[in-house]
Amino acid sequence: MHTTNYYNILIEVADDCPVKVAEAPPIKGNRKSVANLQFEMVQKHPYQFTSDDVLFDIFAQRQDLSESEREEARKKFFSKGQPCFRASPLPKRYGWGVHSDAKGKIALLAVESGEYQKLVDDKNTQHTKAMRSKRA
Repeated sequence: MHTTNYYNILIEVADDCPVKVAEAPPIKGNRKSVANLQFEMVQKHPYQFTSDDVLFDIFAQRQDLSESEREEARKKFFSKGQPCFRASPLPKRYGWGVHSDAKGKIALLAVESGEYQKLVDDKNTQHTKAMRSKRA
């Protein structure tokens, strides 16, 4: 089984993130984007879900899977590698750092917040950057 979970790490916003102040992804049309769904789930429930939980739940919602279908679908979903939160629009485009605690549970931190800066400066926290949107 593959996983997208990280532990004790901060995914910092991408170097080419266009915003200096974090913003909620705008809703376009009548269907929420993956970014909208990720934002709502993690923002409303900080440190309650792992990255795997969030990514699979959104996949299941978009596929309209029933509860009885989810267990087998989750095994199939993670039987191959999936993009992690480093590839999410939240740290790439919208200015949200993604912090994973010791249990792998995630929370969003606004790039301009003191909490984000504290983790950036913390030598005991691992760091990685979100993927760039454009090639250098």
